[in-house]
Amino acid sequence: MSAPTHAPAPAAAPAAAPAISAADLLAFTRRIASDPELIASLPLDPEGRTWIRLDGPGGSEAWLIGWPPGTGTGWHDHAESRGAFTTAQGHLTENSLAVRLPSEGWQSLSLAPDVDRTRRLGAGTGRAFGEHHVHEVLNESATEHAISVHAYYPPLPLIRRYSRTGPVLTLEQVERPTDWQ
Repeated sequence: MSAPTHAPAPAAAPAAAPAISAADLLAFTRRIASDPELIASLPLDPEGRTWIRLDGPGGSEAWLIGWPPGTGTGWHDHAESRGAFTTAQGHLTENSLAVRLPSEGWQSLSLAPDVDRTRRLGAGTGRAFGEHHVHEVLNESATEHAISVHAYYPPLPLIRRYSRTGPVLTLEQVERPTDWQ
C-alpha cells in the first residue's frame, strides 16, 4: 500500500508593507514638531522659505519647513499622496477646499460658494488630509517666523499649482520632484 500523496502547501505570499495612513503621518509630524533640538537646527531666512528633508515613517517623504513672515505656498495639491502637517513654532493658516476635484482633464473650474475652509494652526497643532487635497498654507504674521513639519505618503509624485480668482480655480503648473529637490 502506498502512502497517500499530499500536494505541497502553497507558498505563503510575502507580506505587503502596511500602507502609511494620514493618521500615522500626523502622529509622526506631531512627534517631530515637539523636538526642540531639531526645530532649532533649521536655518531661517528673512526672505524665503527654508527646509530640511527628513526620513518619514514607512518610506514616506517628510520636510521641516521655515516660513518667514508673510510667506505662503499658493493653492496646490499633492496628487495621489495623503499627508499631514504640524506647526512647531508660530502660527500657520490653511485655506482649503471641502470638495474633491477631478484629478485631471480640466484647466479651470468654478467653485461652489460653500467649499472654502480656513484653519489656524498654532504650535503643536496639526492636521491630516487625504489624496487630492487642495489647499494653501500661509504664515500671516508680519513679524514672526513659523516652522512646521510635513509628511506625505506615498512620496509626492507631483504637485499641481493653481491660481484663484474669486470662485474660479485654474490649473497653472505641474511640478515633479526634480523641480523642488
